[in-house]
Parts: sequence; C-alpha cells; structure tokens
Amino acid sequence: MVELCLGPLLRYADSSCATVWVETSRPCVAEVRCSNGAGGTAPTFQVAGHHYALVTVTGLEAGTAPSYEVFLDGTPVWPLPDSGFPASVIRVRAPDDPVRITFGSCRWAAPPADGKDPVGADALDSLAGRLASDPDAQRPDVLLLLGDQVYADETSEATRSWLATRRDLQEPPGSQVADYEEYCRLYHESWLDPEIRWLLSTVPSFMIFDDHDIVDDWNTSAAWLADMRTTNWWQQRLLSGLMSYWVHQHLGNLSPAELADDATYAAVRATPEGTDAVRALAEKADVDPASVRFSYRRDVGRVRVAMVDSRAARVLQEDRRAMLDPGTADWLREQVLADVGAYDHLLIGTSLPWLLPHLVHDAEAWDAALCSGERGQRWARFGERLRRAADLEHWAAFPRSFADLADLIAEVGSRPDAPATVCVLSGDVHHAYVAQASWRSDGPALPVVQLTCSPVHNSVPLSMRLGFRFGWSAPARLLGRVLERHGRCSRPPVRWRKKGGPWFGNQLMTLTMRGRSARLRLERTVADTSLRTVDVRSLTSG
Repeated sequence: MVELCLGPLLRYADSSCATVWVETSRPCVAEVRCSNGAGGTAPTFQVAGHHYALVTVTGLEAGTAPSYEVFLDGTPVWPLPDSGFPASVIRVRAPDDPVRITFGSCRWAAPPADGKDPVGADALDSLAGRLASDPDAQRPDVLLLLGDQVYADETSEATRSWLATRRDLQEPPGSQVADYEEYCRLYHESWLDPEIRWLLSTVPSFMIFDDHDIVDDWNTSAAWLADMRTTNWWQQRLLSGLMSYWVHQHLGNLSPAELADDATYAAVRATPEGTDAVRALAEKADVDPASVRFSYRRDVGRVRVAMVDSRAARVLQEDRRAMLDPGTADWLREQVLADVGAYDHLLIGTSLPWLLPHLVHDAEAWDAALCSGERGQRWARFGERLRRAADLEHWAAFPRSFADLADLIAEVGSRPDAPATVCVLSGDVHHAYVAQASWRSDGPALPVVQLTCSPVHNSVPLSMRLGFRFGWSAPARLLGRVLERHGRCSRPPVRWRKKGGPWFGNQLMTLTMRGRSARLRLERTVADTSLRTVDVRSLTSG
C-alpha cells in the first residue's frame, strides 16, 4: 500500500486556489478533498528515487476555512489515525480581513536528546502548540521562513549515526551531508516533527534558502568559491542542495500559473524519472547563477511580498561585486514598482539583514573596500581572511547593492501612491531587532524599517551577544567611522536607528496589517515551551 512519507505542506494559497505538497512511498495519484467540495488531484513525479506530488486545490471561496483530507490512490492517509491535532484547514481570507505574516529563520531541527533541548524550545513548535490548543486563536495567514530551513553542515547526533551507515565519516565532508539522499534525511528530520508537520499542513508557507541550506558562508566571495571548487565533495553538495531545495521548498512558492509555465516542472512531470531535469537546473544555476531565478513575488490581500534570493544570485567578482545579479536586481525593481497603488504595505524578504548594528555595517563596508584593493594587495589579502573568519558578507559587504536597495525604497516611497510602510524582513544573525531608516536627502516620509528575527531554534554564544549589543553603541559608531576613513568608504545614503532590541532567544515576529496600519509583535519561547510576547509596537500612526 502506498504511504505518505512527508507532508502534507500547505504552500501557495490565494482567494480561490491553493497547493498542497506531499512525498509518497511509490508512484500514485495524490488527491486533496475539502469539506466544502473543493479539491484537486495530481500524479506523483520522481526525483532520485523519491516520489512527490504538488496538488492544486481549486474551488475555494473567500472567508471560508474548509478542513481537508489527503488520499493516495483513493486511500485516506491524512489526517493520521488517532491524531491529537485538529483537522488541517485551508483558510481563505475575506477581502476585509487583516493580513498576518509570521516570520523567522534559522531552525536547527535536531530532536532533543532525553527530552532536553540544548538550544531551548523551538518557536515553531510553540506556535503549533498554541494554535492546536485554541482553535479560535489568531493564526498567521502566511509563515515566512527566511532561510536555514535545514543545516547541511551541522547535523544531529541521530543523523550522524545514520550517515555513518552509508559512508566513512573520516572522509570529507565528514558528518555534513553529501548528496540528495542525505538532504532528504534532513527534511524528514525537520518536517516529521509532529507539531511542525501539523503546523505546515494548515498554515500556508513561503520559503527561501540561506547559507546553511548549502554550507556556512555560501558564496562569501570569489576566492571562497574557488577554494570550495578544489575540494572533491563541493560539486555534489551544491547540486544536491539546490535540487532538494527546488523539490522541497521552491516549487511550493510558485502559483499554479507559474508552475504551468515552469519548464523544469513540466520536464520532471513528463518523464518517469525527473532527476536529470532537476540536476540540469542545478548545474545551470551553478555555472550561470543569473540564468535561474529563485526570487519570487506574492501578493496577500493588499500586502506585497518580494522574496529576494540573496545567496545564489550574487556577483562575486571583486570589480563588480553585487548582492544581486543585474537580472535579479531588475526583477526586484519591476516587482516593487509594478502597480504601486495596488498595495498598502511592501515587504522585502531577504535572508540577510540590510541594516545591521552600526559597527558591523562599518566593518563590512571597510572590509569590502580592502578586498577591492583600496589599500593595496597586502590589505586585500588581510581583508579576504577577515571576511571569511568574521562572516562579513551581508548587504553592507556589497556597498553598491546596499545603496541600490536604498534608492529603490526611496523611489517607491516618494511616489504619490506610495505604500504606508516598507519593511525589510531578514534573519541569519541569531537575534532580533527593529531599526528605522532615514535618508540623508530626498527620502520618503513613510516608515522604512528593518525587521530582523532569528533564530527560530538555535543559539548564539555570549561573546556574540555582547558584540551585537556593543555594535549599536555610540563608542562603536566612533570606531566604525575610523574604519570608514581607513577604507575610504563612501557614506551610505541612509541613516538608521535601533528602535527595539536586540532580543535573544528562540523567537518569531508577526506583522499584522489592516488597511494602511501595521503592527509588529515579537514572541519568544519560555521554559514551558509557550510563546511569550516580548514587544508590541505600531509601525504606523494609524
């Protein structure tokens, strides 16, 4: 009998349709049946011996929340027998409903040993527990997962034991994952967590990768990449990581119309074994990153979300170094400026923060100047070593891209039909904070804020906590100016001030947007695994 191996995950959803992703034990037809008669079917496709389906559910109606079941070849497989969770639903917003988007990043999914979690309670587990225990609780319309959904380079004890049954862990890449099958193990470990499995079955989700989905500091620099390509394991790791990302995360980000136009998806579904087609896409992304776009846009009510790939889309050559290749930069501009009056709030999702603590920003800009040769080759070599050792590879380390994003936000924010807010949503840095930008000249009048929320489930050493706190201080700003002068750095077009934080711990932020008002809530896990509200603030005057 065919079995449900992973899922269901409720992914794309709008006012009339949704997609549901599953992995099955063998080829079959997957079906979703909703309590109100909506539904859909899809045959599975195969990649590397694994079987998947992405079912498009049609017939949904605004203002409803039908429960659903999953069938494989006509046999019911979801909900699970004796499940202690409420029925999974596909909630369709009514036009006047507020939009709630919950976001965070960096979820190390290793199960706790002996019931003791070394990094504290998982914030997504805690969210699932709250929603499951109170059907009337306010639930997000979307979960926005901003990177590091899996940790290919930091595996759990259980996964390391499993890897040891497949290969010699004394040989590179050791206890890190090496191929597609091992990536599948990570997704199973993460998404079979009972609370997470139920949560992802009933709340739509958007996702994007960050470095640990491939390896720490992925695409830091051209020299870093050249060094990685000399190893005997990097090529397989990169291709396997991109392939598994496309299957498990990227497909669900796309609307049914985008799926219909996706050549790789069509090729995979047209053949009994789609591995070659997905591998060809990954190879293309490796050889020419500008030829494959993982960025995407979603409109939720009158909220526009532009999710930007700030890892694979980089230009790494020092003489034209950029966070986004020209095609992706043009794409972002098009998405932000298209029908500006059609949305009230603009959210730019990027796994890496745009606005950092001031000293961190200045150090990254200074290091970028050194690496470009501003102070000669000896300083350039020092700068490259420092860049890798200190993870200096955020937007500030790409000064032209930092300024370009500032200019784009200023342009959309200065229009007569400008949105009420522009929020840059990020993770990566294992703490949370709110920073508000202002322009040195000709800036927009609306609130422009950096909202950084990380981790969902991880930790940060005390030394880094102290460093991040110091990075916002007045003495740190003075030190940053010394670095700026030494690197002959141009002044950024924006100033920014910390308006909240830094907060540490496993946490989630939720934006609630109603009309042209926006409200932010930060919640952090506590010892009993519940979520406790740490900060609530309005981002608008409304």
